[in-house]
Amino acid sequence: MGEDIFSSVINTVKIVIIFLFMVHMVPLLVWVERRASAFMQNRFGPNRVGPFGLTQLLADLVKFIFKEDFASSKTNKFYFYLAPVLAIIPVALAFGSLPLSSPIYIDSFQLFGYSLGPYLFEIRSFPMDVGIIFVFGVSSLAVYSLLLAGWSSGSKFSLLGALRASAQAISYELALSLSLLGVLILFNTFSFDQIIEMQNQSLNFQFFSKEIKINFLPNWGIFYQPLGALLLFVALFAEANRLPFDLPEAEAELVAGYHTEYGGIKIIIFYMGEYGHMLVASSLMVILYFGGYNLYPLLNEEILQSWLLPNFSLTATSLLTSLILFLCFFLKVLFFLWVFIWVRWTLPRFRYDQLMDLGWKTLLPWSLFNAIATAVVIWLVNWGNA
Repeated sequence: MGEDIFSSVINTVKIVIIFLFMVHMVPLLVWVERRASAFMQNRFGPNRVGPFGLTQLLADLVKFIFKEDFASSKTNKFYFYLAPVLAIIPVALAFGSLPLSSPIYIDSFQLFGYSLGPYLFEIRSFPMDVGIIFVFGVSSLAVYSLLLAGWSSGSKFSLLGALRASAQAISYELALSLSLLGVLILFNTFSFDQIIEMQNQSLNFQFFSKEIKINFLPNWGIFYQPLGALLLFVALFAEANRLPFDLPEAEAELVAGYHTEYGGIKIIIFYMGEYGHMLVASSLMVILYFGGYNLYPLLNEEILQSWLLPNFSLTATSLLTSLILFLCFFLKVLFFLWVFIWVRWTLPRFRYDQLMDLGWKTLLPWSLFNAIATAVVIWLVNWGNA
């Protein structure tokens, strides 16, 4: 956790804060989704409890907490209560490994007669050199919570929803992994930090011994991998079970799918898992294709420090820099979260055969093509530079 008590305490507090940030994003996103859907459908939405209906969600939370804890005689109680917990753990682990801003440097100082520091605290729960492998590894475990929920509920509707969720996860994880391969070949690393650093410069690349540089554009992955970014984003919709890919919950056919028998605080935890997947997916799009927490050439760590250092100490400068870059990252993430909400209230739900056809007959071949084309282009460029 750290080299001494102070760093251990700070790292523990940091883990708790990042987890609470993810959890508290859920009611905000629910409110935004309800207001956005009302706007799109020419309704008012929540507008009675609190200003703009903001505290309606607090009232709903109180209602959920005090609902009767019901489980039918056909449920397997242990796995029935375990499933919601398993829905939130993979999301929390995945989000905790994402770099949300630049590290905070704290200079040496005296505390209770002891000399402490200097310290460097990263703005994530735990650092990972193979962050992409870890995120997709733990995120794939979330489907087990849906399977457990569907099987343990003792309901045919829940079981059918769980079977749909597992089939959908298997179908789209192949396309998701292959669509990611192009950007991994391009940056040649599994580290989120290195990927963000490579995008923190002007657009430049080698083309047959000739260096091409475009100063007014950032070196973002989206300019090299537009097809890969589109394929990844569509696959992330399916992995998050969001409309038009929410067949595991299709209320017209399966009542509520895998969580038909759930209510109260347990259904809230499932919502946390779903919206947590949206948050992780949006963060991945920002990190891999849109420069992460940097906004080159307007905002990055070097530019901010050059502005702040003449007026603030090194520690204060680092804190302010990290805060500003976190806000930059957060605004980018909010854009993709809005796209998730926008698509839900714009597109109709697919039929199940259409969902499978899209995964196996469209996304998978195009993802494979994108990976092979990227590898061939990079090989030709390197061969021309040799």
